[in-house]
Amino acid sequence: MTKNSAVDPQAFAEHVAHLVRVIPEDPEITRAADLFTKALTGGGIIQAFGSGHSEAVAMEIAGRAGGLVPTNRLALRDIVRYGDAPRSELDRYDLERDPSIGRIILDLAPVRRGDLFVIISNSGVNGVVVELATLVKERGHDLIAITSRAHSDAVPSRHPSGRKLADLADVVLDNQAPYGDAVLPLPGGGATGAVSTITSALLAQLVVAQTVRNLLEAGEVPPVYLSANVPEGDAHNLRLEALYAGRIRRGA
Repeated sequence: MTKNSAVDPQAFAEHVAHLVRVIPEDPEITRAADLFTKALTGGGIIQAFGSGHSEAVAMEIAGRAGGLVPTNRLALRDIVRYGDAPRSELDRYDLERDPSIGRIILDLAPVRRGDLFVIISNSGVNGVVVELATLVKERGHDLIAITSRAHSDAVPSRHPSGRKLADLADVVLDNQAPYGDAVLPLPGGGATGAVSTITSALLAQLVVAQTVRNLLEAGEVPPVYLSANVPEGDAHNLRLEALYAGRIRRGA
């Protein structure tokens, strides 16, 4: 890297460190945790969906060490894994822009009354996420969005309704990513150093931590995963998962 290069990894680290300091101050985190707590104490589970890189954040919510057991991850691949779509459908470059896929994913999901949905999308404008969010609300579920306000506000919706994910959610968690996601400008235009996965994962973990705190303060034992890579992990996790048989999916 030349002395005058605009791409400075330390600047990226400092930008992320700043976001890590300010994001926990968002009062919407408490509101989101209250919805988590309401769902879990009412017998519901958390249904998480993200496409593209946002699926990594859904994985932060569903099925990981230190996380809540009554969680289920929805994914684009569900149309093949649980439905009758051909494998070739997953190769479509525009799959996440097709609103009809949102309905298929939801109809294939093990959803019950009282389940809470978390939909993660940095842009919040693609057809799948907006259609899924629309149907979730029509069917009476609470909905939390994790998105970038800056990016979503700067681009048009790709859904026929003209709505965006943030327009439909009961609680919106802003991941503070800029338009375009990346924060280090390049000399010829564009940028590198994307932050949305880091900050969205932080939001997800903050909500889970506050939910666990809420449950403890209510005198309940939080159903939390142990790492599968500790000796007692498998037995502990399988015992808890059995309480939600048929409602949570694990695996790829």
